Amino acid sequence: MKGFEKYTRQYYLPEGDYTEWMRRDHIEKAPTWCSVDLRDGNQALVIPMSLEEKLEFFDLLVKIGFKEIEVGFPAASDTEYEFCRALIERDLIPDDVTIQVLTQSREHIIKKTFEAVRGAKNAIVHLYNSTSVAQREQVFKKSREEIIDIAVSGARLCKEYREKTPGNFRFEYSPESFTGTEPEFALEICNAVSKVWRPSEDDKVIYNLPVTVSHSMPHVYASQIEYMSENLKYRDNIILSLHPHNDRGCAVADTEMGILAGAQRVEGTLFGNGERTGNVDIITLALNMYSQGVDPKLDFHDLPAITRVYERVTRMRVYERQPYSGALVFAAFSGSHQDAIAKGMHWRETHPGKPWTVPYLPIDPTDLGRVYEADVIRINSQSGKGGIGYIMETQFNMVLPAKMREEFGYYIKGISDREHRELMPQEIYDYFIDRYCNRKTVMNVPEAHYVQEPDGITATVTVLYKGVKEKVTAFGNGRLDAVSNAVKLVTKQPYTLEIYTQHALEEGSTSKAASYVGLKAPDGSLVWGSGVSRDIIVSSIKALVSAVNRLLEGK
Repeated sequence: MKGFEKYTRQYYLPEGDYTEWMRRDHIEKAPTWCSVDLRDGNQALVIPMSLEEKLEFFDLLVKIGFKEIEVGFPAASDTEYEFCRALIERDLIPDDVTIQVLTQSREHIIKKTFEAVRGAKNAIVHLYNSTSVAQREQVFKKSREEIIDIAVSGARLCKEYREKTPGNFRFEYSPESFTGTEPEFALEICNAVSKVWRPSEDDKVIYNLPVTVSHSMPHVYASQIEYMSENLKYRDNIILSLHPHNDRGCAVADTEMGILAGAQRVEGTLFGNGERTGNVDIITLALNMYSQGVDPKLDFHDLPAITRVYERVTRMRVYERQPYSGALVFAAFSGSHQDAIAKGMHWRETHPGKPWTVPYLPIDPTDLGRVYEADVIRINSQSGKGGIGYIMETQFNMVLPAKMREEFGYYIKGISDREHRELMPQEIYDYFIDRYCNRKTVMNVPEAHYVQEPDGITATVTVLYKGVKEKVTAFGNGRLDAVSNAVKLVTKQPYTLEIYTQHALEEGSTSKAASYVGLKAPDGSLVWGSGVSRDIIVSSIKALVSAVNRLLEGK
């Protein structure tokens, strides 16, 4: 691709060996989560949320379990300011939830910010200024010392306004564009802010190290985080926070590796909403932990409901393949995948209490409010007999014999292929009933009576064949075999009764039964029929009659 020569690496590795995080293979506990949906996500919307939509979304975030929620940039617009005041004045913030507001290092903005959070029970005032080489050289045209002065003056102003504003306030500082900043300079400016704020056990400070723009592979960011974690002054009284954006598609990996490197807190959004390619998706992060047996301290048990609210108030759509939350992420169309999932689910039934290890499903969809029948096994021309059989069994209690399942599977795949569409479960069931069940097109057995003999059964059978009724008697090793022999006498159709299975469709003494009969035709092929009745003998006769009719019809 032409033009690659004009690009270069814009990140800076710390000097020294900061790779201890590589020796850790999993996250042991959930970080503190801070949702920035209502600020960073909202500002990225074509149509920002209204006040009422923001209030509804705030309530959703509280229900999910967020204890820290960034509610906006109060000095940026009247809506942002009014939203913050509405939360406080209407007493909508639970006692265990802290709101967060963003401010630049300018006095009039800091003043407006503290006016917005006046009276808050718990609030974080988040101060930031940009520190990267590109921003210093191209935007601000300032030296390192001048950039430090911006941060320090802002820190002093925040401290002054906190002292004269009613409420309970903590501080957060972000060296914006951290990943494009020399690590030693990021450390210097954070330590300069600490000289003003003096983090303590009772007044801890959050240092947020954002991937404002993603420049590197995730391991580079992790080493930068470890460097900061090991060298920040007042480290015991500092909460190290991450705020990754997703420009390179690495936000989740950046965050997970950053946590391994010492971060204790994560700022992100639901579904990864945010400017450009968005922020890190907290749902993905939380459920990645959940899938490895770690409590994420967030509740996504009804992810479809969360998705509906999100899509309505943001006017955005969750991509069908979005991890965990997309409409198709648990769907299996592939025949081999469907077969493995179906067998895995049956294995769990016989091994209760075992950890979740179902093939192709990293997490149990029902834990997220998804439904196996609707979300997991989906049928199109790529599907196999296992998936189609799974739907017939789980949704309609029809347990087809293996070879019948195979034949019916090819039949359904053919329909989907010709019509170029997915087939819904009810359609599949209807196709089965129409093709195999209770058929009496050419021949029928309206009545049969049985006499037990020492070595078998004699059946007197009424056969209706091509409009002519005939009563015949035949002997067999059982009722079905005797009726079959009677049918052969009338139809003169040669076949062998090869396969017969049956099962109850429902529980209880009056439940219906389903039967399946496979006849071997003279050419060696199997012809199938099914019968359903409240009488198991009747259902077996109906299955036989259905199979014979399909044989007579040339099916």
